[in-house]
Amino acid sequence: MIKEKLVFVNRVSKTIKGGRIFGFTALTVVGDDINNKIGFAYEKAKEVPLAISKSFEKAKKRMEKVELYNNTIPCYVTAVHISSKVVLIPSFNNTGIISSNTMKSIFYVLGIENIISKSYGSSNPINIVIATIKALKKIKSLRYISKKRNLNIKKVIF
Repeated sequence: MIKEKLVFVNRVSKTIKGGRIFGFTALTVVGDDINNKIGFAYEKAKEVPLAISKSFEKAKKRMEKVELYNNTIPCYVTAVHISSKVVLIPSFNNTGIISSNTMKSIFYVLGIENIISKSYGSSNPINIVIATIKALKKIKSLRYISKKRNLNIKKVIF
């Protein structure tokens, strides 16, 4: 089931000879919690609904697969984008999502229920979204790790 979440809407302006021309930008996140796919997009338009719909359509086209374990991530992960650093930490059952609203929207569309995250540096929503998705894409599957180490999957988990 595909979930959509609007992360951020911003009003931008362009100054010309006759005055200002206003436009709008929308940052959206789209996820498929069954297949563990996520996509994001940042689009511009003259009106808010048009910017949002363009952004959702582009995000659906750009969905990529990430590796998850149950309803959390299997390991500690960090990623950096420009001046934003993101740290993702797996947590135990019934902990919930402990993070900023920008990262919560990503975890919501992916179906992640237990995670702790922290962002350092710039709090720009675009940079935070990109850094968080980079961190999620760094995670390797447990099957891949067990083959690489010549171990049983149960030994990799514990």
